[in-house]
Order: sequence, then C-alpha cells, then structure tokens
Amino acid sequence: MTGTYGSALAARKIVTDGKLTGEVRGEVEAEDDNVLVIKRIHVEMVLRAPAEKRETAERVLGIYANACPLYRTTRNCIELTSSLTFVPEENA
Repeated sequence: MTGTYGSALAARKIVTDGKLTGEVRGEVEAEDDNVLVIKRIHVEMVLRAPAEKRETAERVLGIYANACPLYRTTRNCIELTSSLTFVPEENA
C-alpha cells in the first residue's frame, strides 16, 4: 500500500524518495475453532514534504487504495485502512 501511495504522489510531483514510510499494524482474532485470522490491517503513512503539498497528499490518501493490488486482493476479507501523518518541511 505504501508503494502504491508513493507512486500516486510521484505522479502528482510530490517527491517521496526517502521521505515516505509506512508503519503497518495488523489485528488478529481467533475464530470459532481457535485458529488465528488477520481481521484488520492499518497502514500509517508518514510523509515529509513541503507544506503546500499537504492538501494533495491528503486527497491522494483518500483515492489511492482502489489502484492498490494488495487492497483490491484482500478488501473483501480483511479490513484495510490507512492514515497520513504529514510532516511539513522547508523548501530547499
């Protein structure tokens, strides 16, 4: 998911090399027969970019998942969510 989000940002001229990371948290539950099953996955994106790119980065977060192979493959069996922590940086 991080790779697809990064590609979507790059298409909008937001540099992500070394500036985008993703922290993944999965939630597991035991089903009736005590088999552990992944039920939810959350990806926290952290992006360092110029402040004027925040609105675009937030908008892309809301639409990128439909182009993500992981999301499209698992969306009907695992709840997948993502969020963004935007860290403004000064223009170089």
